[in-house]
Amino acid sequence: MIPSILPTYNRAPLSFVKGEGSWLIEADGRRFLDLGAGIAVNAMGHAHPALVEALTTQAQALWHTSNLYHIPAQEALADALVEATFADTVFFTNSGTESCELAVKMVRKFFHDAGSPERTEIIAFEASFHGRSSAGIAAAGSEKMTKGFGPLLPGFKHVAWGDHDALHAAIDKNTAAILIEPVQGEGGIRPLPDQCLKGLRDLCDEHGILLVLDEVQCGVGRTGRLFAHEWAGVDPDIMMVAKGIGGGFPLGAVLATERAARGMVAGTHGSTYGGNPLGCAVGYAVMQHVTAPEFLEEVRRKSGLLRQKLEGLVAAHPDIFEDVRGSGLMLGLICKATNTDVVQAGYDALVVTVPAADNVVRLLPPLTISDDEIAEAVKRLDHAATQLEGAA
Repeated sequence: MIPSILPTYNRAPLSFVKGEGSWLIEADGRRFLDLGAGIAVNAMGHAHPALVEALTTQAQALWHTSNLYHIPAQEALADALVEATFADTVFFTNSGTESCELAVKMVRKFFHDAGSPERTEIIAFEASFHGRSSAGIAAAGSEKMTKGFGPLLPGFKHVAWGDHDALHAAIDKNTAAILIEPVQGEGGIRPLPDQCLKGLRDLCDEHGILLVLDEVQCGVGRTGRLFAHEWAGVDPDIMMVAKGIGGGFPLGAVLATERAARGMVAGTHGSTYGGNPLGCAVGYAVMQHVTAPEFLEEVRRKSGLLRQKLEGLVAAHPDIFEDVRGSGLMLGLICKATNTDVVQAGYDALVVTVPAADNVVRLLPPLTISDDEIAEAVKRLDHAATQLEGAA
């Protein structure tokens, strides 16, 4: 008999009922160190006082009106994002998946209005993840994402990660854009080298196509810059954002230059809940923290500390771990043991991690994690690895 919740997840036997900073409390009272942050969502940790205050204050005033009217909280957050980024304009969504849908529409509308309606194809990369909508799975292209869901939305080409020759060969008269994550998340914490991102920007300019970045997982301070592409010193034309921007409240956005967004006029797109007062009030509070230079400086410092300790962990358990990779507080443990076994051993050691492709365990702690909590988290991972060694 099918359960009341559609069984599309293999859920761990854990029921968290409360969160405090970097900690999750299970229904039975056990305290887990959270190195998953809701898959890079709880950027400010659990129950951050500023976010609680922002949500509570807004909830006592107004929850929803719709985008038929001006929403002051939405305008404030849009202004903050425009001021802090490359973007000239912002559309708010409820998720990264919805952001992907709009990014694809924006690309195609741009070339339609420019008199090149044949330019509809978007080049994406193997092992990518852009959500689970029709556009998102078509962009990813993997059998795991697409099997059983055909016919797929047409207009996507896929090239291997790091295959420059294949990328150049894929561009033709129908190409509209290149879509890429500066750091692949689901794909196994694979950072795109800065020189490659610069090369993509140059390639797009050379061929007159748009560069679309998916920073749903790697954005909002996760790598130690407000957005990951800033490390390379280049700007996209369109960028997808979600997860951390809401600090735990469902919120996403598409950021774009005025040129890239020029076709998106009244009636071309909409959202009932996107940019609602509750989400934008929380998002604005998040932005006030993560845009502060001292906050991002602390993220960079703590990421160095965590990486150093993880490298020691890898060296201490060569039969369990192979290496560490990633950027900022978006790190991956490349495993020799099965990554899901490592995640399960972590649960037993009261530490939460997230599996990814390429036999990687993702570490995506709250950006507010303390030095002592980093030390304790690695201690618990060490215990998990020791238990796995003993079971071998």
